Amino acid sequence: MLQHATLDPVGWRAAADRYAFIRALPEEELARLRELTILFMHEKQMHGAAGMRVDEEVRLAIALQACLLILNLGLDYYRGWVEVIVYPDEFVVEHEYIDEAGVAHEVREPMTGESWQHGPVILSWADAEEAGQGAVYNVVIHEFAHKLDMLNGEANGFPPLHSDMSRARWSDAFTAAYERFCHQVDRGYEVDLDDYAAESPAEFFAVMSEAFFEAPAGVRRAYPEVYSQLARFYRQDPAARPASAVVSPLHAAP
Repeated sequence: MLQHATLDPVGWRAAADRYAFIRALPEEELARLRELTILFMHEKQMHGAAGMRVDEEVRLAIALQACLLILNLGLDYYRGWVEVIVYPDEFVVEHEYIDEAGVAHEVREPMTGESWQHGPVILSWADAEEAGQGAVYNVVIHEFAHKLDMLNGEANGFPPLHSDMSRARWSDAFTAAYERFCHQVDRGYEVDLDDYAAESPAEFFAVMSEAFFEAPAGVRRAYPEVYSQLARFYRQDPAARPASAVVSPLHAAP
Protein backbone atom coordinates (compact mmCIF):
# COMPACT_ATOMS: atom_id res chain seq x y z
CA MET A 1 0.00 0.00 0.00
CA LEU A 2 1.18 3.52 -0.81
CA GLN A 3 0.89 4.76 2.75
CA HIS A 4 3.13 2.01 4.09
CA ALA A 5 5.81 2.22 1.40
CA THR A 6 6.70 5.81 0.70
CA LEU A 7 7.22 7.69 3.97
CA ASP A 8 10.30 7.49 6.17
CA PRO A 9 9.00 6.90 9.72
CA VAL A 10 11.81 8.93 11.29
CA GLY A 11 11.10 11.91 9.07
CA TRP A 12 7.37 11.60 9.75
CA ARG A 13 7.83 11.53 13.51
CA ALA A 14 10.16 14.54 13.42
CA ALA A 15 7.65 16.50 11.35
CA ALA A 16 4.70 15.55 13.57
CA ASP A 17 6.60 16.33 16.78
CA ARG A 18 7.35 19.82 15.53
CA TYR A 19 3.80 21.03 16.20
CA ALA A 20 2.03 20.86 19.55
CA PHE A 21 -1.38 20.73 17.84
CA ILE A 22 -0.25 17.63 15.94
CA ARG A 23 1.31 16.01 19.01
CA ALA A 24 -2.08 16.41 20.68
CA LEU A 25 -3.61 13.86 18.32
CA PRO A 26 -4.32 10.41 19.75
CA GLU A 27 -2.39 7.61 18.06
CA GLU A 28 -5.37 6.48 15.99
CA GLU A 29 -5.88 9.97 14.57
CA LEU A 30 -2.15 10.42 14.05
CA ALA A 31 -2.01 7.20 12.04
CA ARG A 32 -4.92 8.40 9.89
CA LEU A 33 -3.20 11.76 9.40
CA ARG A 34 -0.07 9.95 8.25
CA GLU A 35 -2.01 8.03 5.60
CA LEU A 36 -3.72 11.19 4.35
CA THR A 37 -0.41 13.05 4.27
CA ILE A 38 1.21 10.44 2.04
CA LEU A 39 -1.78 10.40 -0.31
CA PHE A 40 -1.71 14.21 -0.43
CA MET A 41 2.01 14.24 -1.26
CA HIS A 42 1.41 11.64 -3.97
CA GLU A 43 -1.46 13.58 -5.54
CA LYS A 44 -0.30 17.19 -5.17
CA GLN A 45 2.83 18.79 -6.61
CA MET A 46 4.99 21.17 -4.56
CA HIS A 47 7.31 23.57 -6.31
CA GLY A 48 9.67 26.22 -5.03
CA ALA A 49 9.76 29.78 -6.40
CA ALA A 50 12.31 32.60 -6.16
CA GLY A 51 15.10 30.15 -5.32
CA MET A 52 13.17 28.20 -2.67
CA ARG A 53 14.27 24.57 -2.37
CA VAL A 54 11.32 22.36 -1.45
CA ASP A 55 12.89 19.37 0.26
CA GLU A 56 11.21 16.49 2.08
CA GLU A 57 11.09 18.42 5.36
CA VAL A 58 9.23 21.32 3.75
CA ARG A 59 6.86 19.01 1.86
CA LEU A 60 6.01 17.06 5.01
CA ALA A 61 5.51 20.17 7.15
CA ILE A 62 3.03 21.66 4.67
CA ALA A 63 1.26 18.41 3.79
CA LEU A 64 0.58 17.23 7.33
CA GLN A 65 -0.87 20.61 8.36
CA ALA A 66 -3.00 20.75 5.22
CA CYS A 67 -4.30 17.26 5.94
CA LEU A 68 -5.17 18.08 9.54
CA LEU A 69 -8.13 20.09 8.22
CA ILE A 70 -9.47 17.13 6.25
CA LEU A 71 -8.62 14.44 8.80
CA ASN A 72 -12.27 13.38 9.01
CA LEU A 73 -13.36 14.76 5.64
CA GLY A 74 -11.12 13.01 3.13
CA LEU A 75 -8.74 14.03 0.34
CA ASP A 76 -11.64 14.68 -2.05
CA TYR A 77 -12.15 17.98 -0.21
CA TYR A 78 -8.98 19.16 -1.96
CA ARG A 79 -10.21 18.17 -5.40
CA GLY A 80 -9.87 20.22 -8.56
CA TRP A 81 -6.32 21.52 -8.18
CA VAL A 82 -2.84 20.03 -7.92
CA GLU A 83 -0.12 22.55 -7.05
CA VAL A 84 1.41 24.15 -3.97
CA ILE A 85 3.96 26.90 -4.68
CA VAL A 86 6.40 27.81 -1.91
CA TYR A 87 8.36 31.07 -1.73
CA PRO A 88 11.21 31.54 0.74
CA ASP A 89 9.52 34.65 2.19
CA GLU A 90 6.76 37.12 1.39
CA PHE A 91 5.95 37.42 -2.30
CA VAL A 92 4.49 40.30 -4.27
CA VAL A 93 1.16 39.99 -6.05
CA GLU A 94 0.17 42.42 -8.78
CA HIS A 95 -3.46 43.04 -9.61
CA GLU A 96 -5.60 45.69 -11.22
CA TYR A 97 -8.92 47.16 -10.19
CA ILE A 98 -11.20 49.90 -11.43
CA ASP A 99 -12.46 52.44 -8.91
CA GLU A 100 -15.90 54.03 -8.74
CA ALA A 101 -14.77 56.77 -11.12
CA GLY A 102 -13.80 54.20 -13.73
CA VAL A 103 -10.06 54.74 -13.25
CA ALA A 104 -7.85 51.64 -13.48
CA HIS A 105 -5.27 51.10 -10.75
CA GLU A 106 -2.38 48.65 -10.57
CA VAL A 107 -1.50 47.41 -7.08
CA ARG A 108 1.61 45.56 -5.88
CA GLU A 109 0.94 43.88 -2.55
CA PRO A 110 3.24 41.71 -0.39
CA MET A 111 1.57 38.45 0.63
CA THR A 112 2.35 35.58 3.01
CA GLY A 113 -0.12 33.20 1.37
CA GLU A 114 -2.75 33.01 -1.31
CA SER A 115 -5.30 30.47 -2.56
CA TRP A 116 -6.70 30.47 -6.06
CA GLN A 117 -10.03 28.91 -6.85
CA HIS A 118 -9.28 25.85 -9.02
CA GLY A 119 -5.62 26.87 -8.86
CA PRO A 120 -2.60 26.62 -6.60
CA VAL A 121 -2.03 27.36 -2.95
CA ILE A 122 0.89 29.78 -2.59
CA LEU A 123 2.83 30.02 0.68
CA SER A 124 5.70 31.91 2.26
CA TRP A 125 7.93 29.35 3.97
CA ALA A 126 9.28 31.96 6.41
CA ASP A 127 5.71 32.51 7.61
CA ALA A 128 4.82 28.81 7.51
CA GLU A 129 7.72 28.14 9.87
CA GLU A 130 6.05 30.32 12.51
CA ALA A 131 3.28 27.76 13.04
CA GLY A 132 3.14 26.49 16.60
CA GLN A 133 5.69 29.02 17.85
CA GLY A 134 3.52 30.60 20.55
CA ALA A 135 1.09 32.75 18.57
CA VAL A 136 -2.22 31.86 16.96
CA TYR A 137 -0.80 32.20 13.46
CA ASN A 138 -0.72 29.48 10.82
CA VAL A 139 -0.55 30.46 7.16
CA VAL A 140 -0.86 26.83 5.99
CA ILE A 141 -4.11 26.20 7.86
CA HIS A 142 -5.33 29.65 6.79
CA GLU A 143 -4.83 29.10 3.07
CA PHE A 144 -6.16 25.56 3.06
CA ALA A 145 -9.24 26.74 4.96
CA HIS A 146 -9.79 29.11 2.02
CA LYS A 147 -9.58 26.09 -0.30
CA LEU A 148 -12.41 24.42 1.62
CA ASP A 149 -14.39 27.67 1.55
CA MET A 150 -13.99 27.77 -2.25
CA LEU A 151 -15.54 24.36 -2.81
CA ASN A 152 -18.92 26.02 -3.43
CA GLY A 153 -17.73 29.21 -5.13
CA GLU A 154 -15.65 32.23 -4.19
CA ALA A 155 -14.43 32.32 -0.59
CA ASN A 156 -17.09 33.99 1.55
CA GLY A 157 -16.82 32.31 4.95
CA PHE A 158 -19.59 29.85 4.10
CA PRO A 159 -18.08 26.52 2.99
CA PRO A 160 -20.32 23.65 1.86
CA LEU A 161 -21.91 22.36 5.04
CA HIS A 162 -22.70 18.72 5.77
CA SER A 163 -26.28 17.52 5.41
CA ASP A 164 -26.72 17.37 9.19
CA MET A 165 -25.70 21.02 9.64
CA SER A 166 -27.95 24.08 9.67
CA ARG A 167 -27.10 26.98 7.38
CA ALA A 168 -29.05 29.31 9.68
CA ARG A 169 -27.07 28.28 12.76
CA TRP A 170 -23.77 28.66 10.91
CA SER A 171 -24.79 32.10 9.66
CA ASP A 172 -26.02 33.25 13.07
CA ALA A 173 -22.86 32.08 14.88
CA PHE A 174 -20.37 33.53 12.42
CA THR A 175 -22.24 36.76 11.70
CA ALA A 176 -22.55 37.64 15.39
CA ALA A 177 -18.91 36.77 16.13
CA TYR A 178 -17.61 38.61 13.05
CA GLU A 179 -19.56 41.75 13.85
CA ARG A 180 -18.29 41.72 17.45
CA PHE A 181 -14.73 41.22 16.26
CA CYS A 182 -14.96 44.06 13.74
CA HIS A 183 -16.40 46.28 16.48
CA GLN A 184 -13.40 45.43 18.64
CA VAL A 185 -10.87 46.12 15.88
CA ASP A 186 -12.56 49.36 14.76
CA ARG A 187 -12.37 50.76 18.28
CA GLY A 188 -8.73 49.86 18.72
CA TYR A 189 -9.24 47.22 21.39
CA GLU A 190 -6.50 44.68 21.90
CA VAL A 191 -7.41 41.50 20.04
CA ASP A 192 -6.16 37.96 20.51
CA LEU A 193 -6.66 36.90 16.90
CA ASP A 194 -4.96 38.34 13.83
CA ASP A 195 -6.89 41.55 13.11
CA TYR A 196 -6.79 40.57 9.43
CA ALA A 197 -9.85 38.49 10.35
CA ALA A 198 -11.84 41.74 10.20
CA GLU A 199 -11.13 42.12 6.45
CA SER A 200 -14.06 39.94 5.37
CA PRO A 201 -16.16 36.94 6.44
CA ALA A 202 -13.83 34.75 4.35
CA GLU A 203 -10.78 35.93 6.27
CA PHE A 204 -12.65 35.58 9.56
CA PHE A 205 -13.39 31.93 8.75
CA ALA A 206 -9.76 31.26 7.80
CA VAL A 207 -8.33 32.97 10.89
CA MET A 208 -10.85 31.21 13.10
CA SER A 209 -9.79 27.92 11.54
CA GLU A 210 -6.18 28.69 12.50
CA ALA A 211 -7.23 29.28 16.10
CA PHE A 212 -9.58 26.28 16.14
CA PHE A 213 -6.63 23.95 15.59
CA GLU A 214 -3.85 25.85 17.36
CA ALA A 215 -5.76 27.17 20.41
CA PRO A 216 -9.01 25.19 20.52
CA ALA A 217 -9.79 25.63 24.21
CA GLY A 218 -9.49 29.40 23.82
CA VAL A 219 -11.86 29.44 20.85
CA ARG A 220 -14.36 27.24 22.67
CA ARG A 221 -14.29 29.62 25.63
CA ALA A 222 -14.35 32.93 23.73
CA TYR A 223 -16.49 31.94 20.74
CA PRO A 224 -18.51 28.89 21.83
CA GLU A 225 -21.07 29.04 19.00
CA VAL A 226 -18.37 29.42 16.35
CA TYR A 227 -16.39 26.57 17.93
CA SER A 228 -19.46 24.35 17.82
CA GLN A 229 -20.00 25.04 14.12
CA LEU A 230 -16.33 24.50 13.26
CA ALA A 231 -16.32 21.23 15.19
CA ARG A 232 -19.32 20.05 13.19
CA PHE A 233 -17.81 21.18 9.89
CA TYR A 234 -14.32 19.74 10.43
CA ARG A 235 -15.80 16.76 12.30
CA GLN A 236 -13.19 17.24 15.00
CA ASP A 237 -13.22 18.42 18.61
CA PRO A 238 -9.59 19.44 19.21
CA ALA A 239 -10.32 21.04 22.60
CA ALA A 240 -11.40 17.62 23.87
CA ARG A 241 -8.13 15.89 22.99
CA PRO A 242 -6.31 14.87 26.19
CA ALA A 243 -3.10 16.66 25.20
CA SER A 244 -4.79 19.60 23.51
CA ALA A 245 -2.45 22.58 23.28
CA VAL A 246 -3.67 26.04 24.20
CA VAL A 247 -1.30 28.51 22.57
CA SER A 248 -2.81 31.62 24.12
CA PRO A 249 -6.08 32.63 25.74
CA LEU A 250 -8.76 34.20 23.60
CA HIS A 251 -11.35 36.66 24.81
CA ALA A 252 -14.66 37.38 23.16
CA ALA A 253 -15.02 40.86 21.76
CA PRO A 254 -17.06 43.31 23.85
